[in-house]
Amino acid sequence: MKSVRKIIQIDEELCTGCGECVPDCAEGSLIIVDGKARMVEDKLCDGLGACLGACPVGALQIIEREAEDFDQEAVDEHLANKDKEDTDCGCGCASAQFQIHELTPPAPKSGTTETQTSALGHWPVQIRLVSPKAPFLENSDILIAADCSAGAYANFHRDFLTGRVLMMGCPKFDDAQLYVDRFRDILTERKINSLTILIMEVPCCGSMLQIVKEAVKQANSQVPVRQVVVSTQGEIINDQTW
Repeated sequence: MKSVRKIIQIDEELCTGCGECVPDCAEGSLIIVDGKARMVEDKLCDGLGACLGACPVGALQIIEREAEDFDQEAVDEHLANKDKEDTDCGCGCASAQFQIHELTPPAPKSGTTETQTSALGHWPVQIRLVSPKAPFLENSDILIAADCSAGAYANFHRDFLTGRVLMMGCPKFDDAQLYVDRFRDILTERKINSLTILIMEVPCCGSMLQIVKEAVKQANSQVPVRQVVVSTQGEIINDQTW
């Protein structure tokens, strides 16, 4: 059935085919064909515009036109088929595919008792790429880390990443509203046990807490939020929980 409703429109002249919008569409309604973003089917687009902030050239916009009604059952079927195709052929961009890693510590180095291994148990990790539908989010403790924090804090994996789902980003260079929407949707759609925010002492990191607090408020969530601030020399200078 068709009706006049909100739906995404793609400006093909502006579109560069970069694919940044694809992983931000939770319904999988966007694909890249012949170097341009295309809509798979109108009924797969909910018209909410979660993909808008991902486009670096502004080729996406929301318009109102006659289109097939949004069909959640069709979306579920489409995503299930897409996941099967990705699994069967092993193709596609790794940044847009969910991966869950089995964490098995390696044997200690010869002459030592210390083991060094990654504590990262999933992919992707960028905030804008982690869909609320990602299976590794369910019943998880999330670490929201500013991009620079992993480089500054020496024991990042041991002290913060172990046992947590990592979401990384920069509140200065990325879209703050996209972050709010992404965290709100995750808190609404998934059972989240806790949020840990790891940021740097520099001013541009300060907005991450406000972003998370706004998302928690919009989701009407009671999830505990911990914020840890790291100095540019890699020392923890503040640690608070709300």
